[in-house]
Amino acid sequence: MLSISSFLQLLKESFRDLMPIILVIMFFQLAIIQSVPENWLSTAIGLAIVGVGLAIFLLGLEVGIFPVGEGLASDFAHKGSTKWIMIFAFMIGFGTTVAEPALIVIAQKAASISAGRIDATMLRSVVAFSVGFAIVLGVWRIIKGHPIHYYIISGYIMVVGATAFAPREIVGLAYDLGGVTTSTVTVPLVAALGIGLASTIKGRNPVLDGFGLIAFASLTPMIFVQFYGIAVYNLIEPAPLTELEKAVTPVINATADAAAAYDFKIIDLLKGIMGVVIDVAPILGVILFFQYIILKKPIENLKEVIIGFGLVILGLDAFIVGLEMGLFSVGETMAFELTQYDNNFIIYSFGFLIGFSTTMAEPSLTAIAKKAREISDGKINDFVLRIFVALGVAIGIALGAYRIVVGGEIVYYIMAGYLFVIVLTFVAPKYIIPIAYDSGGVTTSTVTVPLVAALGLGLATNIEGRDPLIDGFGLIAFASLFPMLTVMLYGLITEKMGVMGEHEKEALHMDELRHALEDVENMQLSTVNIAGTDKRHSYLMSFSAVHIIVPKEQTQDALLAAKNAGARGVTIMDAHGMGLAQLDNFYNRLHDHATDSNLMFITQTKNVDKIIKEVVNELDITGEGRGLTYSYPVSHIKGLRLKLDDL
Repeated sequence: MLSISSFLQLLKESFRDLMPIILVIMFFQLAIIQSVPENWLSTAIGLAIVGVGLAIFLLGLEVGIFPVGEGLASDFAHKGSTKWIMIFAFMIGFGTTVAEPALIVIAQKAASISAGRIDATMLRSVVAFSVGFAIVLGVWRIIKGHPIHYYIISGYIMVVGATAFAPREIVGLAYDLGGVTTSTVTVPLVAALGIGLASTIKGRNPVLDGFGLIAFASLTPMIFVQFYGIAVYNLIEPAPLTELEKAVTPVINATADAAAAYDFKIIDLLKGIMGVVIDVAPILGVILFFQYIILKKPIENLKEVIIGFGLVILGLDAFIVGLEMGLFSVGETMAFELTQYDNNFIIYSFGFLIGFSTTMAEPSLTAIAKKAREISDGKINDFVLRIFVALGVAIGIALGAYRIVVGGEIVYYIMAGYLFVIVLTFVAPKYIIPIAYDSGGVTTSTVTVPLVAALGLGLATNIEGRDPLIDGFGLIAFASLFPMLTVMLYGLITEKMGVMGEHEKEALHMDELRHALEDVENMQLSTVNIAGTDKRHSYLMSFSAVHIIVPKEQTQDALLAAKNAGARGVTIMDAHGMGLAQLDNFYNRLHDHATDSNLMFITQTKNVDKIIKEVVNELDITGEGRGLTYSYPVSHIKGLRLKLDDL
């Protein structure tokens, strides 16, 4: 809902999420590097712009993109045209990916250090096609209702199979491109498409079936790009060494220019807005085409939707400007300077903390977490989910930095991670699995990719024996893999703790209330005389009879124990017991003198446990002592005398 209060709440949450980044940067800058950046004022202003931009962006998502995406999905499902749903899915996937800013950056860097083998435009087209294919496959899964883990596990097998034939230079890049394809704008729209379809198609569950499209979009680029790499490295000859050196120079010197303060110009701001408009335009074009040409139906609440898209553009531009002013320069400089230390633990710590803090501030993750909480009926806590995802990214980046520092093939790390994912898939709660798969894709976009890419390339460039193309890429792949593990662990923990959604709690409460009403219905109206008075009243109260059969010599002990436990009166009957094994003695035993006492107490049901426990303990009935005790409910009590205190 578009309101000032909603914006203020989002603004508060945005600045709360930025605090970890600020603290990490300040700690490493002041305590480790021990210097104050010259552009600290620009950094502070940039962080403030990031917070405001993030709040505006999230408000725009709620007002504009989510309603339209879910509405389109619902209309297509009701229309029953699988063909048009598939075409829409492909166009959304391809159109949003080919202009993805993070993909453009990574593709250009890969082209610059690949000796002319990799073409940036062709690489982007391959990735965009793979994402379009992935969305189509994911939509097909939702329509058919197939379990997601069959697809994901098959995809992992194909990734590993392709890795066996792909050149080393392309493997890390391919794994990274699986993480950068799901952008800040694409993720919410794709998620809305999946959730909308699952909510509309009969027999589908939004939690179990609605999530998962982002996981497909993160998996297929790894396969397609590796096959692309096999082709180009076998068919295209490398450029001369001098050209390679010229290409690598900007990458090596990138960190040297990072310390310069951000130069704020109006023209740059306008260019930035136009850039975001260009990024959002394919999405808007696809939506308008299908809404008005295919469905021939006007968009509901068009004014709010237009405002929402405008807020998304404005917020995303402010967010990017703020990052350039506040984080990119500082982050790249620190990545360079930390490699100058002999203490590798500092590098791992920086990777862990920067991974955690940037993920907590990731707009896509915030949007998806809120949606997960909404459709899980509160069973998933969005803030706790984000913490577990951030922990996964932090662990992944730290481990990826370790791989670069000590050396080693990335495929072994990734394969081990996939094995853990597969194992957890079969033990984690079903509702968390699609969300866990998706969480790997939403953690690597606007905030994370530039900082993580700078860290990886900086390490590989400045550590002796490392190759930027072979070793520099891969950190984003680690940042995409480990959140799957931590989110599944979150599901296991919540399941163990018995966390329930709001409707589950309500159902449990209603069940308890129903049982309570049944208990009330089982109680009969009892007439009770009040001791010490001539008054008689009728009460809706449950009573039980407690029988205690003990040897005569223990009658007094049993009575005292029952009295101490709250019994108010007793009926004492003579009794004797005998076994029925010897029937010839049966009639003779009928005339034997009573050897036992049968004590019957009529008492309120709430007192039964206490009376029985007291008598059993006092007479050691379950141990060495002799005796028998039992109880049963009684009804239609008339004439019972109780003290006023008992009532």
